[in-house]
Amino acid sequence: MPIRIDPWGAAIPEDYARLMREFGIEPFEKLLARAPNPHYLMRRKVIFGHRDFGRVLDAMLKDKKFVVMTGLMPSGRMHVGHKLVIDQLAWYQGQGADIYLCVADLEAYSARGIPFGESKKLAAEEYLANYQALGLDVGRCNVYFQSRSDAVRHLAFLLAKRVNFSEMRAIYGFVGESNISHIFYPMIDVADILHPQLEEFGGPRPTVVPVGIDQDPHLRLARDVAARFQREFGFVLPSSTYHRLLPGLMGEKMSSSKPKTAIFLTDSAEDIKKKIKDAFTGGRPTAAEQRKYGADPDKCRVYELYVYHLIPDDKKLLDLRKACKSGVIICGECKSLAIELMTKFLKAHQAKRKRAEAGAKKLVEKVY
Repeated sequence: MPIRIDPWGAAIPEDYARLMREFGIEPFEKLLARAPNPHYLMRRKVIFGHRDFGRVLDAMLKDKKFVVMTGLMPSGRMHVGHKLVIDQLAWYQGQGADIYLCVADLEAYSARGIPFGESKKLAAEEYLANYQALGLDVGRCNVYFQSRSDAVRHLAFLLAKRVNFSEMRAIYGFVGESNISHIFYPMIDVADILHPQLEEFGGPRPTVVPVGIDQDPHLRLARDVAARFQREFGFVLPSSTYHRLLPGLMGEKMSSSKPKTAIFLTDSAEDIKKKIKDAFTGGRPTAAEQRKYGADPDKCRVYELYVYHLIPDDKKLLDLRKACKSGVIICGECKSLAIELMTKFLKAHQAKRKRAEAGAKKLVEKVY
């Protein structure tokens, strides 16, 4: 039975290899040696796949212009799962990328019913302030709101001329009860991806969109549409990279709407302690059994926090993995270390965020 990926769903894929085969996604590791000072997310195969990333690497290595495009849907509090994309953006910015950062307030309204005024507030106070604190210079990014971009809305209308409902249904699985804004929204997303290549924004050039695998339908549609309009616009087919979705602390996808599954960037020390202590692990029923037989880090949600965020040093991570599998460290000790590291990180981050808030509000007022 064919797999369908839902960009708005909460499920985490169980078989990434099958997704890669079915949707023609290439393994990222084949390009790793060419990446300058690759991010640890690349080295650890958290970023596991790509489409046409080679052309972006070529531009990067030859000091030619390239674009990184991403979006944020202002739908709630930011958690550490969202941090994955920001870590990548900061790396790309260090490689000279021209970054386009879209505030997806039309998507927030269509998919979640969030009013535009609330999206504006969340973008400033919750997202852009956190982005700056996480190391991305948002002042050097091209930040815009979908609802305020005439270029995006106009392009979406033009591109929609060559997309029919049967194609949309095949990609997204829309059914009769889907509202029309939800059905049309993917064309806005395609326009977001392609509009940096319009002449008024710099013209055709390599563009990469770093996403979780759940967002791949948007990329497939964008590439198909770009090919249909190459004669008119000269689009370079957009590239993409794919990262594994960070599982929630209880096993499902980390979600702002399910606080127990997520560690938020605004969580207190007490919040962190409780959530990590309650997290699902790959340990044994008793400490004695775990000392004797070891645990399974690949089933452990606490170990995922180390891989994705808490231990950037590869050797230290490998040492922890070996200690877990051999029973040298047991779950209680491992959780205590994670609590210590996460509390330290968030304390420093929250101080940086406070300093970034005024600048984020000014930026939003400027572009809104």
